[in-house]
Amino acid sequence: MTAPLAPAIITDIALYCDDEFGRPMAFIATFHYDDLDPYAVGITFHIPDGEVPWVVARSLLRCGLTEPAGDGDIRLWPALDENGCAIVWMTFHSPEGRLRVAVRSGELLSFLTRTWELVPVGAEPHQFDLDELVAALLA
Repeated sequence: MTAPLAPAIITDIALYCDDEFGRPMAFIATFHYDDLDPYAVGITFHIPDGEVPWVVARSLLRCGLTEPAGDGDIRLWPALDENGCAIVWMTFHSPEGRLRVAVRSGELLSFLTRTWELVPVGAEPHQFDLDELVAALLA
């Protein structure tokens, strides 16, 4: 008998940015959370050239809802859009370039709330057996 699949939360969320000509555009990104890696959120950008995956700390997304966060390749900060709606700006830096997108705060919060229901903040270390992990790494 095989073990059941670990719970995962997968949500498509619209992201907003300007194209290379400064015109507003939207595209879909898939946000993925799995309790087997309780500290991380996977984000896959679905763009015309293919899919671009990123991994973001769940705690960074949480902080970015209310204050500037991040100091490396990923930075977030809360803001209001031109209609006064709450958004989070997310900037991704890579050797290939930079992408700045906005996500609606409510959609990001809804996704994060579902992850917190699966693995509460602070309970991440209890999601895996550290001794088993070390043994697997040393094997």
